[in-house]
Amino acid sequence: MHFRLKKLVIVLAVCAFGPCVFAQQGAKPAAREAKQSLFKAQHFDQAAISPDGKHVAWVETRADADGAPTGKQDIFVQDLSAAGKPARVTAGATTSHFNEGNIAWSPDSKRIAFTSDAAKSGQSQLYVTGSSGGPARKLTSVKGFLADPKWAPDGKSIAVLLTENATREAGPLVAETPETGEIKDAFFEQRLAVVDAASGKLRQVTPPDTYIYEYGWAPDSKSIVATAAKGNGDSNWYIAELFAVNIAAAEMQPLYKPKLQIARPAVSPDGQSIAFIEGLMSDEDSVGGDVFLIPRAGGEPVNLTPERKASAVLVAWTSDGKIIDMENVDGQSSVARIDPDTAQINSLYLAPEMLTSGFWSTSLSLTADGKTAAFVRSSFQDPPEIWAGAIGAWKQVTHRNAVVKPEWGEAKSLHWTNGGFDVQGWLIYPRDFDASKKYPLVLGVHGGPGIGLQPGWPSAHSYQMALPAHGYFLLLPNPRGSFGEGEAFTRANVRDFGYGDWSDELAGVDEAIRVAPIDPERLGLTGWSYGGYMTMWGVTQTDRFKAAVAGAGIANWSSYYGENKIDQWMIPFFGKSVYDDPEVYARSAPMTFIKQVKTPTLVVVGDSDGECPTPQSYEFWHALKTLGVKTQLVVYEREGHIFVKPDHLRDVMSRAVAWFDEYLK
Repeated sequence: MHFRLKKLVIVLAVCAFGPCVFAQQGAKPAAREAKQSLFKAQHFDQAAISPDGKHVAWVETRADADGAPTGKQDIFVQDLSAAGKPARVTAGATTSHFNEGNIAWSPDSKRIAFTSDAAKSGQSQLYVTGSSGGPARKLTSVKGFLADPKWAPDGKSIAVLLTENATREAGPLVAETPETGEIKDAFFEQRLAVVDAASGKLRQVTPPDTYIYEYGWAPDSKSIVATAAKGNGDSNWYIAELFAVNIAAAEMQPLYKPKLQIARPAVSPDGQSIAFIEGLMSDEDSVGGDVFLIPRAGGEPVNLTPERKASAVLVAWTSDGKIIDMENVDGQSSVARIDPDTAQINSLYLAPEMLTSGFWSTSLSLTADGKTAAFVRSSFQDPPEIWAGAIGAWKQVTHRNAVVKPEWGEAKSLHWTNGGFDVQGWLIYPRDFDASKKYPLVLGVHGGPGIGLQPGWPSAHSYQMALPAHGYFLLLPNPRGSFGEGEAFTRANVRDFGYGDWSDELAGVDEAIRVAPIDPERLGLTGWSYGGYMTMWGVTQTDRFKAAVAGAGIANWSSYYGENKIDQWMIPFFGKSVYDDPEVYARSAPMTFIKQVKTPTLVVVGDSDGECPTPQSYEFWHALKTLGVKTQLVVYEREGHIFVKPDHLRDVMSRAVAWFDEYLK
């Protein structure tokens, strides 16, 4: 996902006991030091190794002088067998910068396909260049958004996801387009197109009423398997099914309707089987579940990883017919090999770090034989860099962040038991930690809930990581509902939001107090998205926390059901719609218990958030204001669920630190 940023420094600040005011926001001194680490680190959007393992290409996000993202991206390629600087790959002049990315290697490792808006700013097209860079050839002239190009195994064509004439990029995280007049359930379809690599001729091969999410080529280059659904693309990802696409006939054949969510389809080298991940997932592209195998002709799938204490995030076939399974295990990254014939699993790598190849997903890029990989590697202590090599023996390729150091202290993995579950989390120590002192602690609840927090270098969105630079412990738990402990653990909060998972969070706070010098009278609470909901929920359940910051939260599941743009995600978690079972929604709603709140709470949200709409934050703030609880609401203009404007990211960080400082210090 590539965000286009526009400079905007005006935010709407709604004060607790005063009028609405417009204020120009700047970085407050309280959070400046942590921002050096969060904004100054060079971030990477993708890493892609060539099928023969001789080259690795990657995408770097460009930043301004203050380290804020500019919306531009550069592509580089490095010959792994040669010393020297990497070559830049671009469709324009090397003295200029564009929004370039979506790297795809040809099967023979001689060409790179990528997207670029060099011809027209804001409108990306598909290009092809040589393996070492050089002049790029423009293939397409489309109007809309292109994503995820993949070469056919015979190297003659390139498939790509195309959303024609869309008013915004695909996905529910970006800012929604304002709606006025008669409101209709209108949407744009992301369709599968095939581009001839020689002529550039483009042909759409899926129907206009069907939204394609993920796909993979069959080895004969004549068909593709894809996950897809009819209707609204943002919402219906949660009910997507598995299809086979006949390229010549431009027809789709249904193969499998999953019981839950489905992701990462991949066809075996012999073309006879399809591997995929199925499980309970709350967010598109935040993947976790078990690995399944189904015949290419369709049929009943087989679970290859039943009851495994891990969550698969990626599957890929090796040339000898084995499956590489990348997993989240106990808050760590793991790589394993699965024999599909025997279901035997051999662990290849396990480490407390994060291996990524994109904005969100934990991932890696593999060679054809599955023995060598490239990825973006980081941890809480090590900023992101490109690494490549044999699995478990990879080597660092880039050194872009050699001078960047964390502005927080040590990160320790904690384990505790609660309600019959083994729970894991990360405790971040204050910078310049002194064991003789007592420190405040802030509990940071992750989003999702289908996410497993791993120890990766935080981005500018991670406002919580500013806190340890200013004398706070930060606890980041993975309670029930998270990835990393297997499907039973992930499903343990179904119809139970705010109860078992909140109990796990509180037990984690107790464990942190037991093992570290934390003042139990100075506790804070924060989170974004589902974490924002849990923050709103938490302050209705206990007075234990002296201050809270709720980001893009959910105050009332009943009203939320009719306000959000992705309501399909709720059915697997609540069992029925709010119209069929309103009681289960009310049971977990902060508004049901709103009169119990005593905790001063800062509420922040974007005005164009389709996942957790602004009215949810307004409803919570309005209640606290009416009840006389100290509160403040800040609404950020033209921001979606994930903020992208640098000034807004800085402002959230500054406000959060200042809010906790006021009440916890």
